[in-house]
Amino acid sequence: MGYRKLGRTSSQRKAMLRDLTTDLIINERITTTETRAKEIRRTAEKMITLGKRGDLAARRQANQFVRNEIADVRAEGEDIVIESALQKLFNDLGPRYAERQGGYTRILKTEPRRGDAAPMVILELV
Repeated sequence: MGYRKLGRTSSQRKAMLRDLTTDLIINERITTTETRAKEIRRTAEKMITLGKRGDLAARRQANQFVRNEIADVRAEGEDIVIESALQKLFNDLGPRYAERQGGYTRILKTEPRRGDAAPMVILELV
């Protein structure tokens, strides 16, 4: 098999990967277990590659996977700008990694989780 099942059904696994990938896009750094991070890396790098393409088809493909969550709220003059995770992917992350040929994420190992000693890592965007 080409993927890890992570002890979940396919619908639960897909929902978890969508949530964690969206959180990584919004926060640019998350703490999770090592096996989850290795799976999230695959989906996150695919989403950033779509963000680099930036055309309508890429936006639609990314919209099918990335959750519709608010990434940033800021004031520009008198206007309040609300940016979603999808907008952040295409407006910020795509241009940031335009010259990079892959390898957009980094996994840093940390101490084991206290309850069950699962190996924990920090997954962040480079």
